[in-house]
Amino acid sequence: MRTWLLARVHLGTVAVLFVLTLSACLLVAGLPRAMQTSYDEALRRALTTAPAVQTDLTVTVESHGQNEDLRERAQFDSRDRLWREILPAGLRPLTTGAGHMSAKTTLTPITGTSGGAYVNLGWLSDADRRVDWVQGRAPGAPATSAYQGETIPVFEVGVVEEALPEMGLKLGQTIMLGENDYAAVKIVGVFRAKDPGARYWSHDSDILHVIEQQPPGGQDHVKHITTLMSDAGLTALSGEGRNLSYRWVLPLDARAANALDVPGLRAAAAEFDRVVGLQTTGSPYRVETALSKLLGDFLAALSTAQTVMYLVLGGLLTVALGVIVLAVQLLADKLDHTLTLARARGGSLPQVAGTAAALTGLAVAPAALLGYALSFLVPGPVLPIVHAGPAIVVAVAVGFAAVRPALVHRTPLHGSRGDVATARPSAKRITLEVLVVVLAPAGAYLLRARGLSASGGQDPFLLVVPVALTAAAALITLRCYPYPLRLLVRLTSRGRAAVPFLGLTRAARARAGSLLPVLILLPALGVSVFAAVVSDGIATTQRTASWQQVGAPIKVTAESEIPAEVIERVRGLAGVEQVVLAQTGRVQIGYGAERAEAIAVDVAQWRRLLVGAPVGLPPLSDGALVSPELRGRGTFEMGWQSRVKLATRGVIESVPGFHTQGKFLIVPIGVQTRPAVNTLLIGGDVALPELARLVPSAIVTSQESALRAIQDDPLTSTVRWTLVIVTVALAAYALIAVVLSLVIGAAERALAVSFLRTLGLSERQAQRLTVLEILPMIVVTALVGLGLGLGLPAALGPGVDLSSYAGDLPVGDYSLDLFLPSALTAGLAAVAVLGAYAHTAISRRRSLGAVLRVGDLP
Repeated sequence: MRTWLLARVHLGTVAVLFVLTLSACLLVAGLPRAMQTSYDEALRRALTTAPAVQTDLTVTVESHGQNEDLRERAQFDSRDRLWREILPAGLRPLTTGAGHMSAKTTLTPITGTSGGAYVNLGWLSDADRRVDWVQGRAPGAPATSAYQGETIPVFEVGVVEEALPEMGLKLGQTIMLGENDYAAVKIVGVFRAKDPGARYWSHDSDILHVIEQQPPGGQDHVKHITTLMSDAGLTALSGEGRNLSYRWVLPLDARAANALDVPGLRAAAAEFDRVVGLQTTGSPYRVETALSKLLGDFLAALSTAQTVMYLVLGGLLTVALGVIVLAVQLLADKLDHTLTLARARGGSLPQVAGTAAALTGLAVAPAALLGYALSFLVPGPVLPIVHAGPAIVVAVAVGFAAVRPALVHRTPLHGSRGDVATARPSAKRITLEVLVVVLAPAGAYLLRARGLSASGGQDPFLLVVPVALTAAAALITLRCYPYPLRLLVRLTSRGRAAVPFLGLTRAARARAGSLLPVLILLPALGVSVFAAVVSDGIATTQRTASWQQVGAPIKVTAESEIPAEVIERVRGLAGVEQVVLAQTGRVQIGYGAERAEAIAVDVAQWRRLLVGAPVGLPPLSDGALVSPELRGRGTFEMGWQSRVKLATRGVIESVPGFHTQGKFLIVPIGVQTRPAVNTLLIGGDVALPELARLVPSAIVTSQESALRAIQDDPLTSTVRWTLVIVTVALAAYALIAVVLSLVIGAAERALAVSFLRTLGLSERQAQRLTVLEILPMIVVTALVGLGLGLGLPAALGPGVDLSSYAGDLPVGDYSLDLFLPSALTAGLAAVAVLGAYAHTAISRRRSLGAVLRVGDLP
C-alpha cells in the first residue's frame, strides 16, 4: 500500500501525532540536560562559596627534630612536585593552579606571660605576591643572641597592621618566645594584605588576623598572631622544642568540576590521602581537606533532587507515551477499514502490520529527530537519556502501531460482537490486581517506617512506591468505576426522562478498552498535582527559612556597640517604621565555666515586628526564655554586665535570626544596667546600602535578600522550574488525552446518537446524552488523580528530604491548596463538555444516510 497516499488522506491525525512526538522528545531530551547543567552549576557554587581551607587539598606534616626539618625552599619544591605526581587522575583537572607552601609554629608563648599571649613564627612561599610592606622593611636573615647563658636564634619578622594595637606590639620591638627552648623575634616590618578578601587567606587567617581563643576551662580569651619571616629564616627554624608543621596547598579549581564526577572525586580524595600516607619516612604525612564532606553533602542534596526529578519526569514520559499511543490508536482506527479490505483481498499479516507501522513511523521518526536536534539548543552535557528518550518514544509508537493491527487482523474479515459490554476477568488477572492494590500501600508504609536506605545513591524502593500507588489507584478506579454508575442507572430508570438513563447506562457499560485511554488522566493529574504541591511546599518553607535566618524584615548587627546618635539617624531614615534595640553576647550561667548566648530585647516590640511572619516568639515581660539545653533550672543566675537572677518563663526551640541549637536565652533588655546595643531589628522598606552607610562597621541583612539567596541557588531554582514545566506539560497532555478519547469514540457514539435520532432524540438531548456518557469517567479519574497527587507527598514521607532547597528547614507543610488541582479538574470537565457539544454539532450536519446503512435498522 502507498504510505504517502495514506498520510495525505489522514493528514490531520498524522500532524497531531507529529506534534505530540516532537514535544515529548524535546522534553525528555532537553529537560535532563538543563537539569544536569544546574547540578554542575550548583556543585561549582558549593565549592566556590566554601572556604578554600575546606575545598583545597593540603598535605601537612609535623617536624619533631632536626632530622625532619626542612631548611630551604628547594626541599619544599621537591615535595610539591611529588604530591602532584601521585595525585589521582580524577583530581588533576581540578588542581592545575599554582599552590603555595608554608611553615608555621603553633602555641609559641611570649616568655613570661604563662600562656597569656602567643606569637608564632610563619613562612609563606609566596608572601612577596600576597602582602605589601607598609611600615619598616621585609624580614631578612636570622641572627643569634645570648640569653641566659645560651645562644638563641633571633628571627626578623613582620606582623599584620591590626596586630600592633591588638597585641600591644611595636615596630622595632624584640620579643622573647618560649618557656624552655627560647627564641627571639625582632619586628622589622608591618604588612597589609594586597587582597584581604581572597580565598587564599582562609588557609592563613592566623597571619592576617589576631585570633582570640578561650582555653578549655578558662574564663579569659587568649590572643594569637602568626608573624612572617623570610626564606632565610627557614635555616634556623626547627621543630625540636616547639610545635612546627609544614603545609603544601593544592588549590581546587571549581570551574572544572561537574556533578557526574562527584562519586569519583570522593574516591580520588580518599585515594590521595592513602598514597600520601605511604610517602612517610618520619612523622606521618596526611591530607587535610573537607572536600569529601562537601561532596557528600552535595550528593545528599543532589540525590533528593534526582529522586524528585525521576518521579516527575518518569510520570511525564509515561503520560506522553500514553497520549502518543492514543494518537496511534486514533490513526489505527481510521486505517481499520483500509486494512480490513486489504486483508480480505489477500494481504498478509506482515503487510497489514507493516503498513500501519510505516505510516506511524513516517509521522514520529522525523518528529523525534527534530525534537532530539532541538534539545541541543539547551545547554548541558549529553546524557544517555538524551539519546535513549526519543528512541523509546519512537519504539513505543511504532511497536504499538504494528502490534495492534496484527492482533486485530489475525483473520480476514474479522468481526466482533457489539452487544457484549464486558468480559469476566480471569482468576490470574484478579489475583495480580489484588496483589498490586495490597502491596502499594504496604510499600508506602514501609517507606515511611524505614526511611531511605543508608547505602547512599538512589533508593529503588523510593522510585517503585509511587509507581505502585499510581497503578493501584488506576486498578481501583477501573474496577470500581461502573458500580456507583449502575446505582445511578437504577435511580434514573425510575424516572420518565430517557436521556439520563441512556447516558449513564452507556457510561457504566463502557468496555475496559474504552476506559483505558481516559485513565491516562490518572498519572497525568497525579504527577502534576504532586509537582504543584511539592513546589508550593518548597516556596512556603523557603519563606519561613528566610524569616528564621534574619528574624526581622531588616537586621543590623555589629560586634561593638552602636552609638545612640547613629540609632537616631537610623530611626529618621525614609521608610523606617519601627526599630527594636537588642544586645547580644556570651554570658556566664551560675558561677562555673558554663556559658550561653544571650539576647536582651524588648520581646513585645519584637513580636509586633513579626506580625504576619511565619515565625514568632512567646510573650515575655520578666525572667527568661531558654533553650531546651537550659530547661528545668527554675530560677538561675546570669552574669553579664552584672549578676542577675532570672526565672525561667518558657522554653523555645530557636530564636529567629539568631540561634537554632545550643545553649541560648532571651531576657528583657531592662535587666541590663546600661544596654550596649549592638543589634537593630528594623521594620519597614528602606534601602540596605543606606543602612550600611550609616553603620559601616555592621552587617546589614534583610528577609527579602535571604529569600532571594535561597531561591537563586541553582539546584533549588532547577527543582522548582522543572516542577512548573512538568505541571504545565502534564496539564496539556491531560487535556489532549480528553480530546483524543472523544475523537476515538466519535464514530461509535455518532452511530448510537443517529439510531436514537430516528426515534425522535432532539439535538439538545443528544448533547446531554454525550456529556453524561463522557463526563462521569473524566470527573472520577480527575478526583482520583487529585487524591493521588495530594497523598503522594505524605506517602513518600521521609523518603524525599527537600530541606536542601528550603534553607535547611524540613519541607513538611504540604498545605492542601486546591486552586490548581480544582482548575485542572474544571478544565478537563470543560473540555469534555465542549467536546461533547462539538461532537453533536458535527454530527448534526450529517444526514442519517451517511451514518446508517441498509440493514442497520431493524
